[in-house]
Amino acid sequence: MDILVSGSMAYDRIMDFDGKFSQHILPDQLDNINVSFTVNSLTENFGGTAGNIAYSLSLLGEKPRIVATIGQDYHRYFEWLKQIGVPTDDIRVVEDELTAGAYITTDTQSNQITGFNPGAMKQQARFAFDSLDPKDCLAIVAPGNLQDMAEYTAEHQRRGIFSIFDPGQSLPAWEPAALAKCISQSRMLVCNDYEMEMISNSTGMTREEVAKTVDTIVVTKGGDGCDLLTSNGTVGIPVVPADDAVDPTGAGDAFRGGLIKGLVQGQPMERAVQMGNVAGHYAVRKWGTQQYSFTMDEFNSKLQQSFG
Repeated sequence: MDILVSGSMAYDRIMDFDGKFSQHILPDQLDNINVSFTVNSLTENFGGTAGNIAYSLSLLGEKPRIVATIGQDYHRYFEWLKQIGVPTDDIRVVEDELTAGAYITTDTQSNQITGFNPGAMKQQARFAFDSLDPKDCLAIVAPGNLQDMAEYTAEHQRRGIFSIFDPGQSLPAWEPAALAKCISQSRMLVCNDYEMEMISNSTGMTREEVAKTVDTIVVTKGGDGCDLLTSNGTVGIPVVPADDAVDPTGAGDAFRGGLIKGLVQGQPMERAVQMGNVAGHYAVRKWGTQQYSFTMDEFNSKLQQSFG
């Protein structure tokens, strides 16, 4: 089965500041800030919604097709994708832009200052759908180029491709009518509980009203697990506990990988969500979005242990 993962490709550059931002930012000078922070270290991680979801799927034995753009500095990322067995054929290289990059500085109080350069993500991926068999294809539209997100949900609906809409951090950029249309053109909506409130506020619809426009909604709630909303009602699915959790970043993308794996296998929707929770369990135990790992035996054992 073709698994299309559209979204962003990015480099995450993480820096640690050995101090408190508050000691260097004067409250009475907020309209005239000029500060410099000397950081202890800088680490570069592979990231972006499409890259992170594809990584999760690769651990689960799949070879997803990434539909995204990447910049002139693509070489390191392509080498990594080759190493984990993910094809790069559908990723468009934009030679006059850098790859999207997040620059995150964290102080000793876990406060963060982040700068984000969309870079190549400003350009569309220009994916051609004609060679696909819609009956043997599943797609997820994750946060990335906004025009791609809108066009791909429409194209998936037109061709009869099972499509998951995952607006995530792109939500503030959407016009209410366009957001509602993308949801209604998809078979499934995936978001966290805060994002669900943003969707309701933007569209003017309650959660129940949104649920009438799409077959399935999955709402993740961090340590409280997930809600699965279908025409049969709402089912709560517990989280898989991780006493050694260190970093929630990227857990949502890992969850989406596990969820998609379950759908590809033809599992019942509740089982697919459970598989998503297992993938998220492994992600929170490592720093970074593509640093965790597991074998299929470990994954299946944890799934059986947690949910039977």
